[in-house]
Amino acid sequence: MRDDGLELVHGSGNVDRDLKRPHPDLEQARALMAAQIVRTLDARGLTIRDGEAATGVAHSEFSRIRNPRLRRFTLDRLMTILEKRDGDLEVRLVVQPRRAEACAT
Repeated sequence: MRDDGLELVHGSGNVDRDLKRPHPDLEQARALMAAQIVRTLDARGLTIRDGEAATGVAHSEFSRIRNPRLRRFTLDRLMTILEKRDGDLEVRLVVQPRRAEACAT
């Protein structure tokens, strides 16, 4: 405990898991893919309208991704958008066993 009465707590690296939201890994995967789409647009200096012209993906979808309102997107839809702009994707999935105390709850 710190002197100011606040306790320092280290997070898991997944804010949705730390806040006990449903489907935290899915939400994190969506956020990571959306962030990559935004990085790609920004790196090329593209507006959402430019992104639409380059990929055929509606500018309204790029707007939702940039803002980020991701509930309407499936992982495969986000992957398709990335492929249209960048070509080949490599996705790595790592499954880690749950800690014993996490399994008990």
